[in-house]
Amino acid sequence: MPPVLMLAAALCTTVLGSLAPIRSHAEDVDRKSEDTESVSVADESPVSFSRDIRPLLSNRCFACHGPDAGSREGSLRLDQPDGDEGAIGYAIEPHSVEDSEVWHRITADDESMLMPPPDSHLKPFNEEETELIRRWIESGAVYEDFWAFQVPERPQPPVTQNAEWSAQTVDQFVLRKLESQQRRPSEEADARTLLRRVTFDLTGLPPSREAIRHFESAYANSPELAWEELIDDLLSRPQFGEHIARHWLDLVRFADTNGMHKDFYRNHVAYRDWVIRSFNDNLPYDDFVRDQIAGDLYPQPTKDQLIASGFNRLHLIIDRGTALPEESHVKNVLDRVTAVGTAFMGLTVQCAQCHDHKFDPITQKDFFSLYAFFNNIDAEPETNPRQVVDGFQEPFVRFPTDAQRAELSRLDAELIKLDQQIAPRNERANQITKQLQQIKEIEPEEEESDDELAESDVAEAMTPEEEARLKTIRAWDALKESLENELGQLRLSLAKSQKQRAKTQRERIAVEHGVEKAMVMKERDEVRKTFVLIRGQYDAPGEEVQRGVPGFLPPLEPQSETPSRMDLADWMVSPENPLTARVAVNRFWQLFFGVGLVKTSEDFGNQGEVPSHPELLDELAVSFVESGWDVKALLKRIVMSKTYRQSSRATPDEFKADAENRLLSRGPRYRLDAEMIRDQILFSSGLLSTRMHGPSVKPPQPDGLWKAVSMTGERFRPDQGESIYRRSIYTFWKRAMPPPQMTILNAPNRDACIARRERTNTPTQALLLLNESEYLRAAGQLAQSTLAEPAEDRILFAYETVTAKLPDSKEVDVLQTLLNDLRDEYASSPKLVDDLCEGVFVDSPQDKVELAAWTVLCNTLYNLDITKTKD
Repeated sequence: MPPVLMLAAALCTTVLGSLAPIRSHAEDVDRKSEDTESVSVADESPVSFSRDIRPLLSNRCFACHGPDAGSREGSLRLDQPDGDEGAIGYAIEPHSVEDSEVWHRITADDESMLMPPPDSHLKPFNEEETELIRRWIESGAVYEDFWAFQVPERPQPPVTQNAEWSAQTVDQFVLRKLESQQRRPSEEADARTLLRRVTFDLTGLPPSREAIRHFESAYANSPELAWEELIDDLLSRPQFGEHIARHWLDLVRFADTNGMHKDFYRNHVAYRDWVIRSFNDNLPYDDFVRDQIAGDLYPQPTKDQLIASGFNRLHLIIDRGTALPEESHVKNVLDRVTAVGTAFMGLTVQCAQCHDHKFDPITQKDFFSLYAFFNNIDAEPETNPRQVVDGFQEPFVRFPTDAQRAELSRLDAELIKLDQQIAPRNERANQITKQLQQIKEIEPEEEESDDELAESDVAEAMTPEEEARLKTIRAWDALKESLENELGQLRLSLAKSQKQRAKTQRERIAVEHGVEKAMVMKERDEVRKTFVLIRGQYDAPGEEVQRGVPGFLPPLEPQSETPSRMDLADWMVSPENPLTARVAVNRFWQLFFGVGLVKTSEDFGNQGEVPSHPELLDELAVSFVESGWDVKALLKRIVMSKTYRQSSRATPDEFKADAENRLLSRGPRYRLDAEMIRDQILFSSGLLSTRMHGPSVKPPQPDGLWKAVSMTGERFRPDQGESIYRRSIYTFWKRAMPPPQMTILNAPNRDACIARRERTNTPTQALLLLNESEYLRAAGQLAQSTLAEPAEDRILFAYETVTAKLPDSKEVDVLQTLLNDLRDEYASSPKLVDDLCEGVFVDSPQDKVELAAWTVLCNTLYNLDITKTKD
């Protein structure tokens, strides 16, 4: 580590340690002991099969006694009560544990009888779990249909004790749950915390100091009006679409490269920009879904609908010559189906690829019926680098502007004109070349030169034969000379025309390069047959299947004999579909609270978690559909709630009782995503570019990373100027080596569909944020802005700019001490000062020391926990 960074790290560690207990103490306010009650359901509450029992059986029993007939043992299904292999009357006797074989098996002392078997490596049922099963059996062992597969219905408005807290339906459902646990909601957060929270949540960026002043003033006069006006303003900003789109790009595994073998560049910029525009324009979510699944199948698809269909092209793809094309095709289609299952259905449909799903009622035939919708693409299954220009692989569409279209027409006409000139000249040149070759083959052999014959002619009379021969030779020579002269002229003319053609062609290529293009989905004219693949193997076709949807869900209503992807898309967003609205609403909720009402936002099946607030989820889902799938209205409803506006403060006991805040008794508090951390550093320093859309950019990163994973010797070449300061959503994403600034902070590599990111706090992350040159440069930029302020206001200015909060007296003292120590150190370390101030013109050595000291102080502020955490 360079000396300047070692010093910065040491000093920052000291000051961070000094500031941490100050802020931590501020968060641990006293709360009444009634709030520390356990989150668990009261012992005497009714036992629900869906909420309490199904998750236990799914985790321990369904693999052998569930939906998969191929692995089912003992002719027993514990996932359903009735039927030939149903549990009731066979393994479970309602109202009697003594007559229920299941009870005896899960409580057996004999390992040979115990379920789950010890060799399954599954944990046995503990005392609390067996007690739940006992109470369920004795209460009648009532099975309930799985909640996620039932059409949501608007629940009855909840009745609460503290009706004055909020009149909003969202809050009433949350409050009823809290009251059932003898808990109460937290007080509302202060204005600065609320502003920072919602600005991050709706734009991915912090508020400016000017925004803080304006909101504090408005909030003091009329809190509710100021809050609603703020939300409306944030939802209307272009940064809203950039922020919300980023989460969708995780979900659909968007990247700028193939992700397999040589990991060639693949251009999906048009799709990324369409997603951003869609959220900014508030495209109804049902159209958002429909356009992606089947945008190319509209009778007259718009440009945006065609671009949206590129969703089907986001899968990983291998390059030609690496695998068998048949295998590559199957892998591509499997990836498409998995993406649809995850993104829109919230199900692990891919688990039924090789056999019936072991936990959910998805058969292998169901899976390949879905597969059939995506098995008919008119495209090569592999990338041929020689046929790919600018990352576009067929099929793709072009969207030239009127000016581009006119210029291309002009250049095409010029090329045709030049070709019409070149072609006959080429043909004539070829004819002459051929004639000259023929002359060479048939002309008389020259026993003597023309000059010798002429001298002989003067010296003595030639015989008639010699005279005839001389005439013939001279005729051939004249012809050759004429042809050679003509050929020379032709070649000069051709060279000029060909040079002009090459120039015109380069101009055309340049114009064509600027034409917007997009990879799209396209159907073959002849529908490709689909078969169940035995054990999922590409070369082992079994039963032929037709396009369809899983049998446990509402039936498909096709508009023609052969169902289309448009039929599937319409089915996906039909009011009768129980999944699509719930899955979407849950993910949007997750954006604000860090965890969805269903924690497993990628899996709404039996292996997923049950909703913490099932009626609230259904209320939001029904309202979402009835609103016309209005995304902005849904998000506004969530952030307008009192639930969202709660303070995030909690005592240690409260946090221990509900660490993930599933009861929603406090506001959200969790570590920011990688992109939000980077973008806020650039924003607060004044470096962030506001330019939207366009090609992906490459901010600087350590040299040699790409070369380490490249099979073609590819080297990373960073961009320059404004490009390196663009928002992180525009960063070039190479699947084999994603941007390290992002992945170190838990961003995915985009190989697979990710519905929720991990959140960690590691030493590597601290080292990145302390030492990354991009962040040090931003700290230097903020330091220069800080030094433009009056001396007495500088610490307050820098702290507020970075954190949106005001420092208290202890924090000011700690930061002032750090600043003094830095000044002393840098006054005697000119080399360190030069390193920190590189590229900045400073008048005097003393000013340089001051800038260096403030640079490290600002870097320290960027590394505070409060800066990296949404509060």
